[in-house]
Amino acid sequence: MAKATKQPKINPIEQLVSRNYLFKGLDQDWLKQLLPSQSLKVEKLFSNRPIYTAFLPEESIDVLYVILDEGIVIARSAPLDRIVAITYPGSCFGERNLSFSYGLATRAFPTLIEAYKTTHVLKIPLATVEKLYQENETFRDRYRLLFELREKFQYHLLNCSTYPPQAVASLLRALIYQERELGNQPDQDGVYVFDLPVDIIARACQLNQRTVEQVLKGMQKVDLIQSAKSTDLSGDIIRVISPEGLKEVYSATRDKVAWWPLR
Repeated sequence: MAKATKQPKINPIEQLVSRNYLFKGLDQDWLKQLLPSQSLKVEKLFSNRPIYTAFLPEESIDVLYVILDEGIVIARSAPLDRIVAITYPGSCFGERNLSFSYGLATRAFPTLIEAYKTTHVLKIPLATVEKLYQENETFRDRYRLLFELREKFQYHLLNCSTYPPQAVASLLRALIYQERELGNQPDQDGVYVFDLPVDIIARACQLNQRTVEQVLKGMQKVDLIQSAKSTDLSGDIIRVISPEGLKEVYSATRDKVAWWPLR
C-alpha cells in the first residue's frame, strides 16, 4: 500500500502576501530580507485563553500579531465583559499596544485580548514593523487604516440601542464595514459570511442569548441573513445576504421593524 503523501507546508512569507491585509501583494524577496524564515514561526493560540491585557499603564507589547487562518480573536472590556473588537483571519491585532506610530497615542482602559476559537498567528517583531512602515508606502497606508477601523467598529457599537434588532444590526454592520475595507468580504456572490457565535453577539450588544437567537430567527424570516447549518457543524456561521436591508434595520426605530417581536 502506497504511503499517503504529505501536503507541502506553505511558506510563512507566502501566507502573508496571499492572505493578510497588511502584506498582501508586497514583494516577497524584500520581505524575506526583513523577515528571515528562521524568525517566522507559526504559533497556535488556543480557545478561551488570554493572550495579553491591552492598555496596561506604562506597558506595551513587542510584536504585531498576524492572524493566518481559522479562529476569532476578541477584545473584552471589564467589568461588563463587553466585546469591543473582533478580529478575523486576514487581519492583525496588537498594533494599538506597540510603542510606535499611532500606538503611542491610542490608549484606552485595560482590555483582555483572547482567542475565542483556536487560531494560528505569526508574530512580527516591533523593529520589523517599524522598518516596514518606514520603507513601504503601501504598508504605511494599510497600517494607518487598522487604527481607523478599530475606531469605526466601536462607533458602530455606540449605536447598539436597547432595541434588539437595531443592536444586532449594529454589530453586523460594523463587521461588514470592517471586513469589506480589509478586502476579506464579500464573496463572489456578494454575501458576507461571518463566524459569529451567539455568545459573541450577546456580549457585544449587551443582550441575553435567547433574545439574540430570536433576533436572528426574525432576520432569517425576512431574508436578511441565512444560517449555514448544512455545512457548518458549529452552527456559528451567519450569511448576510441583504446588506442593504440590514442597513434599514440598523437605522430603524421600534415601529419600523414589523417582524419584531416575533409572533
